[in-house]
Amino acid sequence: MSFAAYLRNIEAKTGTTPEQFRRLAMDKGFATALGLAPNIKAGQIVAWLKADFGLGHGHAMAIVALLKSGGKG
Repeated sequence: MSFAAYLRNIEAKTGTTPEQFRRLAMDKGFATALGLAPNIKAGQIVAWLKADFGLGHGHAMAIVALLKSGGKG
């Protein structure tokens, strides 16, 4: 499965687009337009995504990868 297909599955599950995840992460201070915010660990983001969106670890890590890339995933 391609990364884009994985992101589409996440959107279908949550109703939240990759761009919306990026903006939400920026609002929470987890990310910047260029990637992850300084001193932010993947585990912090994964915990948020699991708690607020019911994502599993793999899907949450895909969002982390998206954020690391500055939304260019």
